[in-house]
Amino acid sequence: MKPIHLFTAAMMGLATLAHADVSKKDQEFITKAAVGGMYEVEAGKLAKTKGMLEGVKSYGDMLVNDHTAANEELKALATSKGATLPTALPADKTRKLEKIGSAKDFDKQFVKQVGQADHKTDISLFEKASKSADDADLKAFAAKTLPTLKAHKEHADGLTQQAKR
Repeated sequence: MKPIHLFTAAMMGLATLAHADVSKKDQEFITKAAVGGMYEVEAGKLAKTKGMLEGVKSYGDMLVNDHTAANEELKALATSKGATLPTALPADKTRKLEKIGSAKDFDKQFVKQVGQADHKTDISLFEKASKSADDADLKAFAAKTLPTLKAHKEHADGLTQQAKR
């Protein structure tokens, strides 16, 4: 092998090692958490523009602020671990936002889908990671973020009655 090829092969091996800092399970958590966070930011923006109730609009604002902060923290953590992050929402999440955005009873559908159902899923994901992530920093991130997700769900539960009117 020529020296340049040996060097290239060695560097490719190092690049692979640099991305081996997280387990497959932790990478799955990072990916799901990142997609969920991006989705919540976009959903929050939607609530701020489409919401009829002031409570739904302010809830959307809270989602944008809280999930943007969590997304930035996750991005920094993932980068430091050599993990990959999705750069865009998957098509199913985009379609879901479009469906909620076009609902005649937007406030009700938003609270039900984003505030309650999606946060229930997120809480489950973060509870599991806070207990069983392989990486201690990811475990700590999940545990730190969990109370915010629970607060979002509780807030949505409170909005349910308002959105039914």
